[in-house]
Amino acid sequence: MPLNLAALLVSLFSILTVGYGEDPYRFFTWNVTYGDIYPLGVRQQGILINGQFPGPDIHSVTNDNLIINVYNSLTEPFLLSWNGIQQRRNSWQDGVYGTNCPIPPGKNFTYMLQVKDQIGSFYYFPSLAFHKAAGGFGGIRILSRPRIPVPFPDPDGDYTILIGDWYKTNHTALKAILDRGKRLRFPDGILINGRGSNGVSFTVEQGKTYRFRISNVGLQNSLNFRIQGHKMKLVEVEGTHTVQTTYSSLDVHVGQSYSVLVTADQPGQDYYIVVSSRFTNPILTATGVLHYSNSAGPVSGPPPGGPTIQIDWSLNQARSIRTNLTASGPRPNPQGSYHYGLINTSRTIVLANSAGQVNGKQRYGVNSVSFVPADTPLKLADFFKIGGVFRIGSISDKPTGGGLYQDTSVMAADFRAYIEIVFQNKENIVQSWHLDGYSFFVVGMDGGQWTSASRNGYNLRDAVSRCTTQVYPKSWTAVYVPLDNVGMWNLRSEFWARQYLGQQFYLRVYSPVESIRDEYPIPRNALLCGRAAGRHTRPL
Repeated sequence: MPLNLAALLVSLFSILTVGYGEDPYRFFTWNVTYGDIYPLGVRQQGILINGQFPGPDIHSVTNDNLIINVYNSLTEPFLLSWNGIQQRRNSWQDGVYGTNCPIPPGKNFTYMLQVKDQIGSFYYFPSLAFHKAAGGFGGIRILSRPRIPVPFPDPDGDYTILIGDWYKTNHTALKAILDRGKRLRFPDGILINGRGSNGVSFTVEQGKTYRFRISNVGLQNSLNFRIQGHKMKLVEVEGTHTVQTTYSSLDVHVGQSYSVLVTADQPGQDYYIVVSSRFTNPILTATGVLHYSNSAGPVSGPPPGGPTIQIDWSLNQARSIRTNLTASGPRPNPQGSYHYGLINTSRTIVLANSAGQVNGKQRYGVNSVSFVPADTPLKLADFFKIGGVFRIGSISDKPTGGGLYQDTSVMAADFRAYIEIVFQNKENIVQSWHLDGYSFFVVGMDGGQWTSASRNGYNLRDAVSRCTTQVYPKSWTAVYVPLDNVGMWNLRSEFWARQYLGQQFYLRVYSPVESIRDEYPIPRNALLCGRAAGRHTRPL
């Protein structure tokens, strides 16, 4: 990036973010293009960032300011979103259509975001037009500041592993199927870092310990991750240091991220890395290689098998993932010092997912509402007080029991409220839910119908705090959320066809004070579209 442009961006961002202080800036210039990719041996149209598929990793440290200048060289509008980055007081940078105008073809937009008070493993992805099925995703790692203790020794290496189910069909054809109101067929395979079986290798030295940051960036399927002959010690989940439990395999549901430590403590040779689909028939499998630098030979024998359709196995593993109460988080104080279980919730929201037909086309919904995007980003309509774009209360906070209907669903929520959200799943598939702008405490999950008596089994001591949670078939999951981040926040299914066909809504966390103390002003470089076109942000 030219020096004068970099200096201008620093100036703009420092004015925008009063109070950020002298935290470091990291600059990225990304060019988003189409290009030929062959992940499953068939030529496809992929989305590349600076010519890469997957895109480049973002390496950062707690409180870093990330200035990411994105040039859209595609033929259609484009947006990037940052899965798990909380955008404190700054939903303007969230990168979903409810908050941002798309970047037009041939234009650029500079994201200015801060990884405020965060650590851990996350990822970014394209949020519009089913682009996620073409690539455009990459890993995000946020390291602790040097003076903050980390509850394990520095690893000898740090690898990002992006796993996900994949279609051989171009994303444009998949989108057309959904637009016609049809369901997608079963995926064709699984990718590990954008490659099919035996396409990736990670080199390790015997006796050393490595960190693997595993994110499921796929479209719908839960996946199981394992390494032949090696144990994995779980150390972090979506920004929370965990109790360091050892697993031989780990379920990673769509949208989720985990960090594990693996010690190269086996004889010097190559070992399979295996990723396989869970709860599916048939089972999809992809393999990579853990390559010892002193390897005496290639992988041998069949790849190790893993769990297939066992729900109880996965549920028990999920319950075993707990917060490390003695570890520091992004700040130098134990993560358990925030006694989430001793605070009374002021509201319970029960969300039931459903599938059905609307006007003869396949749709998906939450509490009977199937979300349809408005002609103007909801955040802009809210800021400029443009009527008729959305209606507060257009989705109930309890299941209605009625049939599916379409609306631009927005739920009101009070700033600084402490709420309970229950995800109720009456279907026969595993669901995965994500909330932008927040981490939440996963206090309980079980089979059957949730009732108030279900609270008797909640973990109110060391539940893991994360941003994406699974809900098992005919089961429920409950989370506690401190609503301490003003903004318009997307709550969505991570099953991407369902998200695209309506299984999402927006949570409007509002402070009537409308103070810069609670939320930053609209960015000067904000793109304006729809009914907000022609308005003005702020003078330079």
